[in-house]
Amino acid sequence: MIKYRFTKENGYIKTLTVKGHALFGEYGTDIVCSAVSTALIVSVNAIEVLGYKENFYAKVEEGNFELTIYETNEVIEGLLKNLEYTLNELEAQYKTYIKNHKEG
Repeated sequence: MIKYRFTKENGYIKTLTVKGHALFGEYGTDIVCSAVSTALIVSVNAIEVLGYKENFYAKVEEGNFELTIYETNEVIEGLLKNLEYTLNELEAQYKTYIKNHKEG
């Protein structure tokens, strides 16, 4: 199962951790893992391409993703809210394979 958690500070997304594998399908054909990985990479790439590379730290490893935001703004927060929405939608569709470990 993929487990993800957003933490917020003063109402803004501060960190995201994602761990595990969905095990929806065989390695290389798992659509849930693929969807989550794509959403994560697209979001981080967008933040970087838009000129905010110094505002965050991202660690990407097999079955492990960590994101820390050092300094946020409307663009970064908008991209992260979109990512949160996307992961929540995937959780709604694939409850057995992905779970939001909500803050608090």
